[in-house]
Amino acid sequence: MADRRTFLQLIAQAPLVGGLFARNAYAAPTIKVPDYFAGLGVKPFINAAGTYTMLTASLMPPAVMEAMNYASRHFYRLEDVQDAVGKRLAELLGAEAAMVTSGAAGALTSGTAACLAGVDPKKIEQLPDLTGMKSEVLMQKAHRYGYDRSVRATGIRIVEIETAAELEQAANERTAMMLFFNDAGPRGQIDAAEWVRLGKKLGVPTFNDASADVPPVENLSKYVKMGFDLVTYSGGKGLCGPQSAGLLLGRKDLIAAAVRNTSPYGDSIGRGMKVNKEEMLGMLVAIELYMKRDHAAESREWDRRCGVIASAAKKFPSVTTQVVVPPIANHTPHLFIRWDDARLKIGPREVMNRLRAGTPSIEPCPMTDDKQLVFTVWMLQPGEAELVAGALTKILSKPV
Repeated sequence: MADRRTFLQLIAQAPLVGGLFARNAYAAPTIKVPDYFAGLGVKPFINAAGTYTMLTASLMPPAVMEAMNYASRHFYRLEDVQDAVGKRLAELLGAEAAMVTSGAAGALTSGTAACLAGVDPKKIEQLPDLTGMKSEVLMQKAHRYGYDRSVRATGIRIVEIETAAELEQAANERTAMMLFFNDAGPRGQIDAAEWVRLGKKLGVPTFNDASADVPPVENLSKYVKMGFDLVTYSGGKGLCGPQSAGLLLGRKDLIAAAVRNTSPYGDSIGRGMKVNKEEMLGMLVAIELYMKRDHAAESREWDRRCGVIASAAKKFPSVTTQVVVPPIANHTPHLFIRWDDARLKIGPREVMNRLRAGTPSIEPCPMTDDKQLVFTVWMLQPGEAELVAGALTKILSKPV
């Protein structure tokens, strides 16, 4: 049986850990397993929606599962695995340091805790009681979002500002961190580069939540190179890693503190945010696979899939289609299909419901409403674009 030394030697010797598993990186699994979910009465669906957590996000390549299965067969000291995996991730992504977290939400909590408590055992144990500690995080009003709850879980108070002048006036001895929500960048008055500049001027750590902002692949290193002290990404979206994992990159001292403020340390605010060795190794292999992927070919395939579905829809009167790529988060083609309900005698929501109820079940994008039917295609598997097109044709042909 391999021991900790063997594992660390493998990490050190392999040019890429993913190379251990790359031979069958995208091959179909050969081992037959029971259809567990069918036995439980849970129905699968074709994912034409995207990487939504409620829809279980993305699928992991077989090589990631092989890595996780490998890790599951032996015992290792968790801190050794976290350190080794973090070191390799930092090398790959051009960061001072890195760690695997329990999703981007776990990274938000542990990263904020790092800015508040550092590695001071008394302060770590004291959270979320901030008596005698820094207690405020600065954030643009336009950047407020549901996930800042993960930051507020540490006990801090978010101070909203709108302009650079307001930020400088609001910064004081209680300010622990400046939080930037990357997807909301265009909605705020302070852009990412200026946010970093102000943070450095004021001596306040800056944290960028870029959780859904890969692709493009360049974004994995863009924001640490820009100067953000902490950056987080979701592991289970475009990166196709474990859905329960995420990445936190940044300053070496802050990453060391974030590690100490989360599991497995029993006195930390992040103790319940567990990440085991399987997810850590799986996340590393997912990153290596993602960085080696032919992203241009993948983009062409997404365009082809949109074309297949759009061509089927445009055979019907009054139907128009449009492909839109969001500029930041979920930066992949979204196919918008619109038509005159009176002419087709069915509306987009009813089409969505019938697609869901069909066999196979098909899940359109939640952006679907009374005016448009929306699909994303990046989570479709080979041949599924054609199935979506066929199901849509059938529904529009017989709307009643």
